[in-house]
Amino acid sequence: MADIAWTHEAVRWLQDIHDYIAEDNPKAPRRVVEAIYQKAQLLREFPQLGYRYEGRLEQHVRILVHGHYRIAYLIKQDGNIDVLGVFHSALDIGRYLF
Repeated sequence: MADIAWTHEAVRWLQDIHDYIAEDNPKAPRRVVEAIYQKAQLLREFPQLGYRYEGRLEQHVRILVHGHYRIAYLIKQDGNIDVLGVFHSALDIGRYLF
């Protein structure tokens, strides 16, 4: 079973998502952020669940989709996972990942 580490950038993106949703509906952001976090937990047992990100072929970056959000993660050499960021599907993640 893989360990999952959230980068500082990924945590910041989750906070930004929370804050943005809270502007319109103060009760909704906690549910959304928790659902994104729970979806990422699936990677502990199924690290290749997401699709391969073609922008960085030399690294094993994958994307896991949850609703309107994409969870970008890296499968490291030791099999553990770094969550790199959480992006709304409307964003060009290539601008933010590298």
